[in-house]
Amino acid sequence: METGAGPDRTDGTPPAAGPFLDGIPRQPGAATPERGGGGGGRSGSAREQVRSSASRSPRGPAVPERRARPARTAAPGSLPRPWRLLPTPTGTPFTFWYLAVLVVTSLVTEYADPTVVHALHQGFSTDVAHLASARVPVLVGSALWIAGGVASPYVLGLVLVLTALERRIGGRRTAAVFLLGHVLATLATEVPVGLAVLAGELPGSSLHRLDHGISFGVAASVGALAGLLPWWSRLPLLLAFGWMLLDDLMAFTDPMTNWGHLIALGIGVATWPWARRWRHAAAREAVAPPAPPRPRRLRRRPLSDC
Repeated sequence: METGAGPDRTDGTPPAAGPFLDGIPRQPGAATPERGGGGGGRSGSAREQVRSSASRSPRGPAVPERRARPARTAAPGSLPRPWRLLPTPTGTPFTFWYLAVLVVTSLVTEYADPTVVHALHQGFSTDVAHLASARVPVLVGSALWIAGGVASPYVLGLVLVLTALERRIGGRRTAAVFLLGHVLATLATEVPVGLAVLAGELPGSSLHRLDHGISFGVAASVGALAGLLPWWSRLPLLLAFGWMLLDDLMAFTDPMTNWGHLIALGIGVATWPWARRWRHAAAREAVAPPAPPRPRRLRRRPLSDC
């Protein structure tokens, strides 16, 4: 029975609660109310606007994200930095402080009493007699004195070669290469002297031959550094340094030391597989984030008896 107060609702469509606004989306699951053709009913385009507004994101218009600026890296054709050829206390601590110790010992050699200097050199000499009695102290102490003074070409080689090597593989590994060449080349030249004295080929005074310096360690470092350089600089370095050593050997002024230089260079070349591995390890350590500090564990103290 109809009261005559409104339109027909026999289709089951719920009545609208109020006027429709274009900016408010329709709730999901709700039926779209339709009105008759007269009395301010919505057109088809208005219903489409309501449906399209429901599919829009409620977050509003998208805001363009800021792109992070890429980190500045050195271009392949950038200018060289010559100051990196010299050691620094933070960049190459082993080379820097080892060079500082050599400067001190060179000043002692230059200005101290000659008798004191000779006693120091003799006490740290890696001759057969000292190697038989106190090999570790003399092997370390003999590398603290420069044979020939600061005018020796090995001083310049130490500054340039050890700095370049330490920047590639790190301080501890550079020290290991230097000591490896210094120790093995020393033993390779002194042990035959001891055997020759026992066989009667050399006099007994050869057991106390003065032997100290940095040249064996520098020669081994040159050989190791050559394996980390590109081929166009590796070959000239090995040829130039090897020719200098052969020229000294052919001069026959100190054949045992000259043979030791060639042996040390070969030891450095033999370390190429390890040196290249160490270079990759040093590169990973340089970019790795620092490890977080370990949390401190609190110890429970037992309650004292009252």
